[in-house]
Amino acid sequence: MHRGRSDGRGMDETRHITSLDGLRGIAASLVLVSHVHLIFPSLGPLPFTDIGSEAVAVFFALSGFLMAYLYGTRPLTRAAAQDFLVSRFARIYPVYFVAVCLGVLLSAVPGLGYIHPISGLTEIVRHVMMLGSSGVLWSVPPEIQFYLLFPVIWLVLSNPLRHQGIAIAIAAFLAVDALLGFPGPGILIPSKLPYFLLGVVAGRLHLAWREAPRPAWTGVLAIVLFAFLFTYRQLFPDAAVNPWGLPSALAAALVVSLAAREHPASAWLLSSRPLRFAGAVSFSLYLFHVPVMFLTRETFSGLLPEPLLLVLATANAFLAAWVSYHVIETPSRRMLVSLWRKRRAIRPADDRIDLSRLPADTQRIH
Repeated sequence: MHRGRSDGRGMDETRHITSLDGLRGIAASLVLVSHVHLIFPSLGPLPFTDIGSEAVAVFFALSGFLMAYLYGTRPLTRAAAQDFLVSRFARIYPVYFVAVCLGVLLSAVPGLGYIHPISGLTEIVRHVMMLGSSGVLWSVPPEIQFYLLFPVIWLVLSNPLRHQGIAIAIAAFLAVDALLGFPGPGILIPSKLPYFLLGVVAGRLHLAWREAPRPAWTGVLAIVLFAFLFTYRQLFPDAAVNPWGLPSALAAALVVSLAAREHPASAWLLSSRPLRFAGAVSFSLYLFHVPVMFLTRETFSGLLPEPLLLVLATANAFLAAWVSYHVIETPSRRMLVSLWRKRRAIRPADDRIDLSRLPADTQRIH
């Protein structure tokens, strides 16, 4: 299930966890499912489709997990932090910017009635600056803010004893934040902090436990808990649980942690080729499924029965995500990282680090 390489010093690099690709693919697909009623309102309310919050919660916990897993045991230097931030920006921003531009264009078409509009100079600037909240774009700002915070967490993870004061300060802030009900807009990280931090804890524990035996119940529980996370509000409608509170964050982090154990009972599903494909294109699928499905509906409405139109719209969303991954995501990331590496190569030798010592960006984070 894993693939790794030696860093030349006898230590293995962190290994790619294929089950997390599948988990990401499922989460992105479930976000799509949660928006079906917005795009096809005539189909009426569908059961078990109010699951968008839980899917994004898994994304947030997964980001925290992978940050700790990929970087947490490595020493933090100024150059390493810069490389990390450039890598994250190159991974997220180019395709996000294209999604913003598409939203602006669709919003400007007279009479189209795009369901997630981005209109007016203020809203356009907010979204370009990654402070907007139209549609699914709201989740990108807290993700970016977490990346900006992570070097501080990385410092703690690299030497917990030396930097225990910072760890205590972060824990205290989380406690106060929780007692206040995680206030503030959803696009600001205080309202979503527990997802990232509990994901970090799960990632750090995974590094410590990854060679430990994997009991059979871990694979079964990974599937059961994942299914329960996405159905509990429908199965227990009277349960007064905040979908964006600590219980949800803990459940999301546990789902990610159990999936990462890659027991055969869960890995057969999460590491399957279809889900890994969905995981590879998950960010583009997340960003573009609404406009693509909306345009499909507008183009073929009246020509096809709505159930068949829904199938076509879903297929188009995955096709567009695949195209975006190969045409926008991958080329832009490689170009920006290459430019950054060339810029670093001309620095004085004592200000450079070996990029080969940093984890390759093969374990996709968003």
